[in-house]
Amino acid sequence: MDQFDVAVVGLGVLGSGAAYYAAKKGAKVIAFEQFELGHVHGASHDTSRIVRTSNFTPELVALAKSAYKDWAELEKAAGQKLLTITGGVVFFPEEPNAPALASDFTKSLDTNDVPYELLDSREVKDRWPQFQIPENVSTVYTADTGIAHASRAVSTFQTLARTHGAILKDQTRVDRIIPKAAGTGAVVIKTSKGQFQAAKVILATDAWINKLLGPLGTHIPVSVMQEQVTYFKPTESANFESDRFPVWIWNGATCYYGFPCYGEPTIKAARDTSNNFMTPEQRTYVHSPYLLNQLSTFLGSFIPDKARQTLRTVTCQYSITPDRQFVISPLENHPDIIVGLGAAHAFKFAPAFGRVLAELAVDGTTKEDISKFGIPTSATHSSKL
Repeated sequence: MDQFDVAVVGLGVLGSGAAYYAAKKGAKVIAFEQFELGHVHGASHDTSRIVRTSNFTPELVALAKSAYKDWAELEKAAGQKLLTITGGVVFFPEEPNAPALASDFTKSLDTNDVPYELLDSREVKDRWPQFQIPENVSTVYTADTGIAHASRAVSTFQTLARTHGAILKDQTRVDRIIPKAAGTGAVVIKTSKGQFQAAKVILATDAWINKLLGPLGTHIPVSVMQEQVTYFKPTESANFESDRFPVWIWNGATCYYGFPCYGEPTIKAARDTSNNFMTPEQRTYVHSPYLLNQLSTFLGSFIPDKARQTLRTVTCQYSITPDRQFVISPLENHPDIIVGLGAAHAFKFAPAFGRVLAELAVDGTTKEDISKFGIPTSATHSSKL
């Protein structure tokens, strides 16, 4: 068997990023994807994801600031644009069971010197008359918020990884990881197409993580659910172009988020964490009419437009860790095996996330603060974006 420095399992955006950065550092890399590259079975497909530095957690704000630098370097390396900066608003209504206040949100921004504006409902209405929000809503605006092109970012990581010598094997299911035994120098990766060896293994397998961790004596509490996003055709799409309408998040008791027009005359919106629990094998790929009606009803009062048309709904898969915390950590009992889990909100961090996984695998350390991103033990989770 050929000996590799780093093996990556899972080629969604995080695994693809890890493969690229490890290969860029000069490591001999092999990576495995159980489906075809660019598949729709996980959480990295479709057109757009929100990018922002704003977040409730100071450690995530700091990582996001690093990710913006990595995004810029990735765009330069690829010779193409991956981010579109639109500005973004996060709405904090005063309603029962709302998860947080605007002041909770801005604390982490202040800690990391991220500029923002705190707007009242009239200021929001003056700037973006498309929104119809009540008087008791506080709004945080950050100018650096925008959109990442999802599928293009994934394919860019994969193309650059191959450019740096990485071998990417799609349609290759990893069935088991056998850790280094005493007197051996390699981890064995058993796949549907043979066995491979590597000094370090990065597991970026999202909803499938525990299938590989179980035989290693580790279980991460992960809640898997099918989610969905819907594209709508506004009556006047010009009013929703990215220079006239921001990315938005409604941080109420039920959380919603949405995008301006991006590549087509539609707006995209969704509910976050609808708790449609399942396993990957149980996933139907059929959207829920109930959730679509709930979203449409919310948008009817939030962004009024009686003639707006519903065009299509796309499903995706969320894998939620306790408190939606990232996992970027070697296994305690098997430190040559490194886990990367994004808790269904990692796309905005993808270049930094992948780079850190590669640094842990190649260098054994990283300068980023990942002290809060260890292997979780709690089974609770929140619905904060």
